Amino acid sequence: METKRPLRHKLIPSVADLFFVTVLFSMFFTRTSPLLSDGDTGYHIRAGEHIIRTRSIPASDIFSLHTPPLPWTPHEWLSEVCLAAVHNVLGLTGVVAFSALLLAATSYLLFRILRSYRTNVLIAILVTLLAVSSSKIHWLARPHLFSLLLMVVFHYLIETWHSNRANRLYLLPLLMLLWVNLHGGFIAGFILLGAYLVGDLASLAQAPAAERKALLRKLLQLGGTTAATFAATLLNPSGYKILLFPFALVSDSYMMDHVNEFLSPNFHGWFPFRYLLLALIAILALSRKRLEPAELVLVIVFTNMSLYSARYIPLFALVTAPILTRKADETEGGGGRLARFFRERSRRVAELDAMAIGHLWPGSALLAVAAAIFSGQVTHAFDERCKPVAACEFLLRQKIPGNMFNNDEFGDYLIYRSYPAYRVFIDGRLDMYGSGRLKEYYRVTCFEPGWESVLEKYGVTWIMFDSNSALSRFLANDERWALIYSDRVASIFVKRIPQNAPLISRYRNVKQVIFAPRGV
Repeated sequence: METKRPLRHKLIPSVADLFFVTVLFSMFFTRTSPLLSDGDTGYHIRAGEHIIRTRSIPASDIFSLHTPPLPWTPHEWLSEVCLAAVHNVLGLTGVVAFSALLLAATSYLLFRILRSYRTNVLIAILVTLLAVSSSKIHWLARPHLFSLLLMVVFHYLIETWHSNRANRLYLLPLLMLLWVNLHGGFIAGFILLGAYLVGDLASLAQAPAAERKALLRKLLQLGGTTAATFAATLLNPSGYKILLFPFALVSDSYMMDHVNEFLSPNFHGWFPFRYLLLALIAILALSRKRLEPAELVLVIVFTNMSLYSARYIPLFALVTAPILTRKADETEGGGGRLARFFRERSRRVAELDAMAIGHLWPGSALLAVAAAIFSGQVTHAFDERCKPVAACEFLLRQKIPGNMFNNDEFGDYLIYRSYPAYRVFIDGRLDMYGSGRLKEYYRVTCFEPGWESVLEKYGVTWIMFDSNSALSRFLANDERWALIYSDRVASIFVKRIPQNAPLISRYRNVKQVIFAPRGV
């Protein structure tokens, strides 16, 4: 007969619960949530609202001034609908809470998966901490958060099948049907499948004759699942074209070399990814067992991706965490005092963790967040210290006529706050604008030959740009442009043409605000 557990055991949070609560609270209960540090959230919300309002998914741009409208691949339409639906009910505070929940669920599942391998609990904790802290480089309230969660689940389903623990491959096409409509990161699912296909093929080539029949059967099963998963990707608004989108982006060398989030990681300063990578190298060197072929392919491919572009670091962290955990567990051994101490502490933590039952702590954390939202005790908005919040309010009051030229970082917030009254020159959808327009943008901001002709080409009659920029400083001393607004974030200049004369007369005494860069 099973002994009833004491009440105190129900009150003990598991380690997974602690990861969930810590991530959720650290992202939500902050004065300024880091999840809104990127303005892209704004255009995703407006895109989702457009889809809900019109009940149609746009195939061309609706937010910029460019004509004819630019072709736009709606590879994140379902995520945008989710963000817009949350925003319509709970505002930006709800968007932050929803995004924090996705990250908390990802961290929770990652730790639970690492523990499912029956590895040392302290190793699982340390690896999860490294993986979570490394992936924080891209924790923003944007559609890619769905990819992080789905990546963990997708990898787990393949790995449990590969290790003969469970066969749930039938779920992969269903997950891919969801993933392909949520975010362009769905291609990472095929990288996972490809790695296991190549690995199993290599295992088949090396296996003794007696084992080849079983290995061939598994290889065919995975191949059939991959084919079904591929078919599922075609069920999206863009059809087969969605498969070309990720490759078109990474093959644009100018884009990859000039957009910050596409650049290779900078290892200076505190950078958890560096320690995760070094830990992986050390553990693989010390492990008593060689990597399986599929594991080797995964490590090579995702390490290469993370070193090529910092935006792939979260994927590297989530994919290599199970490998690192299993291999670290294999290095344990020996009878040294330190080894015995480590094993004893791990045993005690594991026993305490096993006592925790139910989901009291995650449930309570969600209730606390909900109470904070509905009581108005916690509210979130874009930070006016780095987004052109005040400048946008000025813009909407004054109703400045004509076409704008704007800072690309401001474009997303401008869409959020001023669409449809205004349409931007550029924003975070750089894959849509392409390298041609990005080059024109940099031609203006860097004063390259022909920069003025770019403004004339697009009929630009006013400019909103970073106050502490070379362009703003130049325009402040150019007699052809008049400064009508300036704060620590943004300055607005209008061209000296008759239609702008009333504005220029009204704000002719405005002084530009220029402040020192951080660290000076």
